[in-house]
Amino acid sequence: MSTPATEARDPGLQPERTRLAWRRTTLSGTVSAVLAVKTALHGGPSASGVVACALACLLWLVVLLLAHHRIRALATAETPSAIAPRHAMAAVLCTVAMAACGAALVL
Repeated sequence: MSTPATEARDPGLQPERTRLAWRRTTLSGTVSAVLAVKTALHGGPSASGVVACALACLLWLVVLLLAHHRIRALATAETPSAIAPRHAMAAVLCTVAMAACGAALVL
């Protein structure tokens, strides 16, 4: 038996919220990469700063590609599947590594 709450539920809302969350993630990653570049170049570039900055930018590109893949998967499927564990793990590892690069640039 269906209730009024289940009849009014729009199944497209959850994938839309997930797409928006991935877009927010890419935006915050972009801000982090820009701040990494600014920090690495402030006061003159050093070898370690440039390496940390390059690594942060590379990690940002990986997160961007993962997000694009997930957003496209959510947009094309009528009933989207769960994110692949390897993609989820890659996103987590990139995020943690970007945080480590940021800490290295600050210290």
